[in-house]
Amino acid sequence: MDTSEIIRTSFLSPLVLAFIVGIIATLIKSELEFPQPVLNAISIYLVFSIALKGGTELAAAGLERIVAPALVTALLAVVTPSLAFFLARRFIRLDIANAAGIAALYGSVSSVTFFAALSLAEKLGNPAEPFVPVLVSLMEWAILVALFIARWRLRRAESDGNLPISEIVIDTLRGRSVILLLGGLFIGALIGEGGFKSVKPFFEDPFRGVLTLFLLEMGMVAGRQLREFFRLGPRLLTFGVAFPIFNGLLGTTLGVLAGLSPGGSFVLGAITASASYIDAPAAVRAALPQANPSIYLTSSLGITFPFNLLIGLPLYYQFAVWLHALVH
Repeated sequence: MDTSEIIRTSFLSPLVLAFIVGIIATLIKSELEFPQPVLNAISIYLVFSIALKGGTELAAAGLERIVAPALVTALLAVVTPSLAFFLARRFIRLDIANAAGIAALYGSVSSVTFFAALSLAEKLGNPAEPFVPVLVSLMEWAILVALFIARWRLRRAESDGNLPISEIVIDTLRGRSVILLLGGLFIGALIGEGGFKSVKPFFEDPFRGVLTLFLLEMGMVAGRQLREFFRLGPRLLTFGVAFPIFNGLLGTTLGVLAGLSPGGSFVLGAITASASYIDAPAAVRAALPQANPSIYLTSSLGITFPFNLLIGLPLYYQFAVWLHALVH
């Protein structure tokens, strides 16, 4: 399949089209909106479904297949936020707190980008390994790396008291996405494919339809960030596009070298390129209240998320297929 066909397949998916409709609905000031309890239920359903199914597949595959991918993911969880902090300080010229906010969001993972990458890989005939939710949960630990950098640099600069590192660790562990991912994987690995059959009609069949609704909401949220996008200038725009491309190609390359399939390498590249805008902001608000949400949310949600959805995913996929054929 050539590049134009991959882009066409990605663009004409219900997920991307729903996202675009959400942006349009916001721009024309439509009355469309989702009640917050419904959004919470949708996000819980999506994350728990993918983790539960991943756990059942992990039970069948065995732990030995995940060692090398887990090691490269742990490396990415350290490198990605560290590099994001350095670039935010030197290139965007942000202060320590705002640079750490950027680093935390870009070190963490966008669940929606992860779901979209899984869907695209499957649609193009290269499904990822079923244990990739484990890699997502490992990548979430990058939040700790970013907050540790911020705490260390702030203490050096101001010598003031900040949130204890133990509380940051606890906050991350009890975060919604970590609980859902680890809990779902644990249950899935325990019950196996046989136990999963009894709940499969609820957790597998409606998954894509629910995800399409969630992308509609995400398009509306991204549309509301457009004004900030134009206000914050070309440096943030350049960072929000160039940094995920670098991360996507790096994650894909390490995935191929760790023995993942083309689909698995592509998904690892996609989650490395993504930036969280749901769970990581909560940790940043708790640990760094002085950071400005309009900066880190606009970069993550207003720039990087739509770029990855429309252009980044086809790019990372094509690179994964090319590199996998070259190496293997």
